Amino acid sequence: MSNKKCIVIGAGASGLATAAQLARKGFTVTVIEKQDKIGGLSNQIQEQGFTFDTGPTWYLMPEVFETFFSLFGKKPEDYYELIALDPSYKLFFSKDDHMTITRDFKKNAALFERYEKGAGEKLEKYMADSKFKYEVSLAEFLYKDYNHLTDFLNKKIMTEGLKLHIFKKLENFLKKFFKNEKLRRALSFNIVFLGCSPFKIPALYSLMAHVDFSIGVDFPKGGIYSVIKGIHKMGEELGVEFKLNEEVTSINVENKKATGVTTVKGTYTADLVVSSVDMHHSEMNLLDKKHRTYKRRYWEKRVLAPSVLLIFLGLNKKLKNMEHHSLFLSENWKEHFAAIFDNPKWPDNPSYYLGVPSLTDNSFAPEGCESLYMLVPLAPGLEDTDEVREKLADDIITHLENLIDDSIKDAIVFKELKSQREFSSINNTYKGTALGLSHTLFQTAYFRPSHKSKKVKNLFYTGHYTHPGIGLPMVMIASHVTADVIEKSLEKSK
Repeated sequence: MSNKKCIVIGAGASGLATAAQLARKGFTVTVIEKQDKIGGLSNQIQEQGFTFDTGPTWYLMPEVFETFFSLFGKKPEDYYELIALDPSYKLFFSKDDHMTITRDFKKNAALFERYEKGAGEKLEKYMADSKFKYEVSLAEFLYKDYNHLTDFLNKKIMTEGLKLHIFKKLENFLKKFFKNEKLRRALSFNIVFLGCSPFKIPALYSLMAHVDFSIGVDFPKGGIYSVIKGIHKMGEELGVEFKLNEEVTSINVENKKATGVTTVKGTYTADLVVSSVDMHHSEMNLLDKKHRTYKRRYWEKRVLAPSVLLIFLGLNKKLKNMEHHSLFLSENWKEHFAAIFDNPKWPDNPSYYLGVPSLTDNSFAPEGCESLYMLVPLAPGLEDTDEVREKLADDIITHLENLIDDSIKDAIVFKELKSQREFSSINNTYKGTALGLSHTLFQTAYFRPSHKSKKVKNLFYTGHYTHPGIGLPMVMIASHVTADVIEKSLEKSK
């Protein structure tokens, strides 16, 4: 296969990882990226001495990255340095009600016991179940392609599925363990990172509790973007060619076979094409209608994952009462999810995430200053005007000032907002979603869009629309799956 030329569209995490996987298998790979630097959604802002990751900010599931780099005879530490966070994060329920999660399970269990008698012991049982789901999912489900319904509904998955609670909702599953709603919020806030609601997502995803409670949370020095740069560097070492600041305008097809791409600068021929960019954009804008696997009606019926309002603040002071990662989990919990998935609107009194990476890494802010990242989950497809985003940002900053009893507005020396307009225009995402497709039952595994075009030979897809789904670890796994699908597809066509 060393004579096969491959074009990968997009230099985000999924494109970079898939390019490296294909280069390892002997393909000659060229990555073409619209923006003037790598990263896609996982990018970085550097202004006035402040640094901000613009995409993922949590480094979770470390064994996924270890597995990825091991395929190349490497380790993550060959490319970036990890810092173990302890405390892992802080959860605010109100100004006077918060819990700090550490790497000490006994301390976490004691915290739970304060909210509900017997909750410490129940947490131990819940985490045992979470660990089981996590390990079985990694070993049996996540690294596999689901090309046919029978692949998903086979005897083993149906049997294990009952143990994994695929057919139960997470919130209902949590209620079997904890009566206290705050404890249920503490164990399900991370579901928004999978683009779903705890009221709708399968209870299988209680495995996420094991990820941050039991495994712990790390931080790559220099931010998540250092991981992106590491994958890029490895790609370069493998001979991958990168063309930046060059938008792909079409995927070229002859006799129902992908033959390359056309960009704003010219045409490139190839034996196969892999699109890692927004799949709706790939299908609806880069392909002629007759070559689309998924029609407009298909996309209109999908449950999209949230968009977000991102607030980047550079402060000329240090904050008090903060951890590297914090979350405010509003009493308006259920209503906020309804405003995202059921009755789309800009939220009132929403839950939100706070990141202060300069507490851990002083390269993120000038001396005596603070770099603050705030994220508010939103419904995709909302009208995103300057007025509405500025109002929500101001409300959130005011709320945070009261929450931590510290002034912020008078210390702001840099401010930037990013929301649906930018995701749509810069990243070409469908309705401005920041994450892609939600992880509902019928958008899991086989039910997610295929890695392989059903209409065009030698056209493939990777990234968070495909299996296994949303999040940096998931798209790293998707790169394994996509590369294997490509290899098997080409072997069949011999």
